[in-house]
Amino acid sequence: MQNDAFISIQNVNKYFGKFHAINDVSIDIKHGEFFSLLGSSGCGKTTLLRMLAGFESPTSGEIYIDGQPMSGVPPHHRPVNMVFQNYAIFPHLNVRDNIAYGLRKQKLPRAQRDALVDEMLDLIKLPDYGDRKANQLSGGQRQRIALARSLILRPKVLLLDEPLGALDKQLREQMQLELRALQKTVGITFVFVTHDQEEALTLSDRMAVMSNGRDLQVDTPTRLYESPINREVASFIGTMNFFDGTVKALTNGGAEIETVGLGNVYTTNIPPSLTPGQSVCAAIRPEKLSLSRESQSGFNQAKGRLDNAAYLGERSHYYVSIEGVSKPVAVSVQNRQRANGNGENQCPVWLCWDDNAFVVLENG
Repeated sequence: MQNDAFISIQNVNKYFGKFHAINDVSIDIKHGEFFSLLGSSGCGKTTLLRMLAGFESPTSGEIYIDGQPMSGVPPHHRPVNMVFQNYAIFPHLNVRDNIAYGLRKQKLPRAQRDALVDEMLDLIKLPDYGDRKANQLSGGQRQRIALARSLILRPKVLLLDEPLGALDKQLREQMQLELRALQKTVGITFVFVTHDQEEALTLSDRMAVMSNGRDLQVDTPTRLYESPINREVASFIGTMNFFDGTVKALTNGGAEIETVGLGNVYTTNIPPSLTPGQSVCAAIRPEKLSLSRESQSGFNQAKGRLDNAAYLGERSHYYVSIEGVSKPVAVSVQNRQRANGNGENQCPVWLCWDDNAFVVLENG
């Protein structure tokens, strides 16, 4: 191992027959970090998690945990434990026995075992649930029991394979906050697999966006959202509007981009290799745009036509047609500001944005 990462995935490849499931992935994860693997179905994230657990072996490359190579180390000898999507709660055991299940081989005195279970029940905020059966638990409670059963063994790494996927939206959001608080309390490294962008942004210290077996970008949630390195990452993390353009000039650490539909836009959110005349993509998030019924002096703006609107409670989404742009531009407005852009479909509106609201992505 060449660095001080707690988990180091180095040039890992995985083939299933001729199918290249993991393609030369290298990722370093820090001790105590909440790290997420994010991607759509089939991108390789679960295969990578299973290789960390020891359920699959790399075709080539190496995985290190706490400085030790994992090649040839079976799952039960690795310093990891795993929480599955279906929780795998044993229906014939009560909560205490479910949590203590992994302690059976340690032959601990009953008093010590009971003390560890009590500690876990307090940690997951279910101190009075020890005698309940699995069929008396809600989805969120079963998820907490599965976490406690994994944590009681004091693993160095906890692997989580979409553990919140079976919960409804409101409970899922509540459990996201509880899971993050739990990780900070125990202080161990969590590696979390999800296809839910908002979930990964909420939970992660850092995350890897994966596609077709590759890690496209490894970064903090803020940088992935605000400064994606390519169009694929920008498309997957949230919603993004894209405009074809050409680099008109490079000035003061930024670039002036001549776009189709919006005219010239200026931003310092640019890749370092831009050159004048280069074809690029100028991208902007819906919430960085605002709407007005009239032209606004002193603002970057473009005239369009309101095509559609969707009321979503705390915010509204608007879709604006711009001449020369094939796809309607998405605008997201908090509903305390709704009157600024509200209007009938097909009415003329102005899109407005600040300098540096755009990020420039290289084509290709």
